[in-house]
Amino acid sequence: MEDNNNNSVSTQTLHRDTTKVKKVQKGRKASGKRKQKEAECSGSLMAELPFANTAVWRDLGFGGTESSRKKKRKRGDGSRVENEEDGKKKKKKKKKEAAQPNYFISVPITNPEIKQAVQEVQKMVLEKDSRLSRALIPVDTLHITLLVAHLKTQEQVDLAVSTLSALESPLNTLLKGRRLILPFCGIGNFKQEVAFVQITEGEHLDTLTLMAESVRKAFEEQGIVSGDDKAFKPHLTFLKLSRAPKLRKQGVKKLDPALFSDFDSRVFGDECVCRVDLCSMLKKKTEDGYYHCEKSVTFNLLQSRPRAARTSVKKAPDDEELVSLSKRLVEDAVLRAVQQYMEESQQNGAALKDDAPPGKLNSTK
Repeated sequence: MEDNNNNSVSTQTLHRDTTKVKKVQKGRKASGKRKQKEAECSGSLMAELPFANTAVWRDLGFGGTESSRKKKRKRGDGSRVENEEDGKKKKKKKKKEAAQPNYFISVPITNPEIKQAVQEVQKMVLEKDSRLSRALIPVDTLHITLLVAHLKTQEQVDLAVSTLSALESPLNTLLKGRRLILPFCGIGNFKQEVAFVQITEGEHLDTLTLMAESVRKAFEEQGIVSGDDKAFKPHLTFLKLSRAPKLRKQGVKKLDPALFSDFDSRVFGDECVCRVDLCSMLKKKTEDGYYHCEKSVTFNLLQSRPRAARTSVKKAPDDEELVSLSKRLVEDAVLRAVQQYMEESQQNGAALKDDAPPGKLNSTK
């Protein structure tokens, strides 16, 4: 009996303890729900404020809602690292897109002989591989690039225009009125992705390099940074694979050197550098097919003028020159008269000798 009483007492005690635990748990759940409702209410009130989505609350020391903090705690370190990497990739992508050049300074190709020769080479290349048609550079846009830049606003475009205008005098001083002739001969390439006509070696390359350095320095002083930090290598591009990205899907990732093996010693002609242009890559091209020019700087080439334009008017001769000229004319006239008289005398003497009877010409009375 005593053992049964003890068991019933312990059972009642356990039942009471279990009931207390359930009440405590139930109270905790109710308290948690109340806190969550309060947090949601406070969050909804914050959402109605005009600066709810800004960093003002964080600066004032207020954090987010309880639920948002719980969600953040649930995220692991891996997801946080992944988000950071995604953010870096997005920043790099945006930066790359923002730095894409849209303007350039160039020397245009104006010699029809060069354009025709390039067109002939392009035609022969297409005969070997017709897939490269979209990668060809139109001959009307042929140029030598001195500098590329990204101009975001119209103010920057205006600044570039004024900078190039200010270079007109320094560039003319650099040339000193002499013609800058660029002879083109042979074919070259960059990483078998860009094909171009080469400029032969000579002093003209040094002068062209000085021009490019002057342009780059002037633009950098105005805060316009070049979009290309590579060393200046002047060339005349006529084929570029990047113009036709679909070629990679067709298996054309590199240019076959055999396409240009027949043009290693091809002479394309000479170009006289007559001007430098600031051109837009995106604006509509002109009627002749060339790029839209914001500004052009021309050169005063004295040696390129016609011969008749360079001849000076001679001044009138003075008295001494007239007397000297008269004497020479008189002497020449006298010499011609004497020479003519002697020739006629010889002819008359020969005629008399032929007409006289034999033995009578030298007889004496």
